[in-house]
Amino acid sequence: MKLNKLKDVFSSVKVKLFITLSSTILLIIIFLIIVNNFALENFYLYNKQNTLKAVYETINNYYENPNQDNDIESELEKLSVKNNFDILVKDNNGINVYTTNKNFSSVIGNINDILDKFNTNKGKELESNDKFVIKKQQDLKNGLSYIMLSGKLDNGYFLYIRIPVTSIQDSVKISNNFLLLMAGFTILIASIMVSIVSRKFTEPILELNNIAKKMSNLDFSQKYKITNAKDEINDLGKSINTMSDKLEKTIKQLRSSNIELERDIEEKSKIDEMRKTFISDVSHELKTPIALIQGYSEGLLENVNTDEESRKFYAEVIFDETNKMDKLVKQLLELMKLEYGKREFNNKEFNIVELEKEVIRKTNVMVEGKQAEIIFDSNQEIQVFADDFYIEQVLTNYMINAIKNVEEMYGEKYIKISNEIKSEENKVCIKVFNTGKNISEENLNRIWNRFYKADESRHREDGGTGIGLAFVKAIMSNYDNKYGVRNLENGVEFYFELDMKQGRQA
Repeated sequence: MKLNKLKDVFSSVKVKLFITLSSTILLIIIFLIIVNNFALENFYLYNKQNTLKAVYETINNYYENPNQDNDIESELEKLSVKNNFDILVKDNNGINVYTTNKNFSSVIGNINDILDKFNTNKGKELESNDKFVIKKQQDLKNGLSYIMLSGKLDNGYFLYIRIPVTSIQDSVKISNNFLLLMAGFTILIASIMVSIVSRKFTEPILELNNIAKKMSNLDFSQKYKITNAKDEINDLGKSINTMSDKLEKTIKQLRSSNIELERDIEEKSKIDEMRKTFISDVSHELKTPIALIQGYSEGLLENVNTDEESRKFYAEVIFDETNKMDKLVKQLLELMKLEYGKREFNNKEFNIVELEKEVIRKTNVMVEGKQAEIIFDSNQEIQVFADDFYIEQVLTNYMINAIKNVEEMYGEKYIKISNEIKSEENKVCIKVFNTGKNISEENLNRIWNRFYKADESRHREDGGTGIGLAFVKAIMSNYDNKYGVRNLENGVEFYFELDMKQGRQA
């Protein structure tokens, strides 16, 4: 883990920039030190050689005019002090004419030594001609090195000029130490400058990197802040913003197209499923009426019954079964549209109590035929928001189901319609109760299926198609409201809920 973190640190642009600049500075310093050690001394010797030659010519000119002898010593002293030279002038008899250093005079010796030194090959010769010789010599007595010019002036005097080489070596050491000191200060200053400069360059790069990462996750919310600077990073930011906008637009179009495609596929699947279900249901439910029609038709054709009354009965049965088939097919088509979302609802506000009264009025004859009583005492106006046509079908199906199953329990036989207002949910729960036997637990969920009949002994003459409660389920599923059935002590209660104000569109 630590190794990975260390790699991440060194892979940073800021660190790379710092290391690069620091390394460059160090290489320059090392190069200068090497140049100092190997070239500075030679360069210094070269310059001193030229100085020695210039001083030789100057002193030679001084002695060309004897009238200026009184000024020569002061001029020689100036030259000595100015150039840090040891100067010795001897006449042709070896007598000191002028010297800046008595020790230097003793080193040179008498005239014979002078002649010997002038013509000797000791030391490293740097330059020579018929007037002087310049050598680099070692003084074994004190262990010092010098540059020595030994020459003869035009007036016959001997001239010796000496400069120590130690000062050159000291200068090289001082220069190297100064360079090292400057290297430390330079790296320190460079680190501060690199930190500032690298931040200026890396911050927009990091920002662009974050934008690119978000784009890779299909998040195009972040955009690069364009500045007035005319540089490559700003141009890159503009390009990334343009690419982000185009990608976002393209992906939105792709998503939209994909959603439409999914809808088309889902729509096709629903249509196929609806077609298959419809064919299956129609095939199943029309077997009996078709068989009856076929049987009675054959009887008419074969004159099974010759009397007019029998033939009329056969024809009535055929007509009745034909009407049932027509009704069944229409109900199945309507149910399919409801179940697969193909039916649009005309929602509006209406008084559910008035609708309940109308349903009671229409079914009152059936209730009386069952010798049952209807209990409904709600006079309060309750405004709901829904399609009154389909809600009437729900309520009618509940009423017909209650009428068919109402039985006397504990000396009572009645159907009760009631409304429960749920203020917190802003809904009203409509309940239809009938006295009678409870529905078995295993049938409580099955009764909502198409063509399911809890009482298999029920005759076809009751007019039921077995899809009434399936209609209720389909309609209420479109409204996404609660509906259901519950067993009570003396009967069964069906219920469904409606919104009390406009708020939910089917």
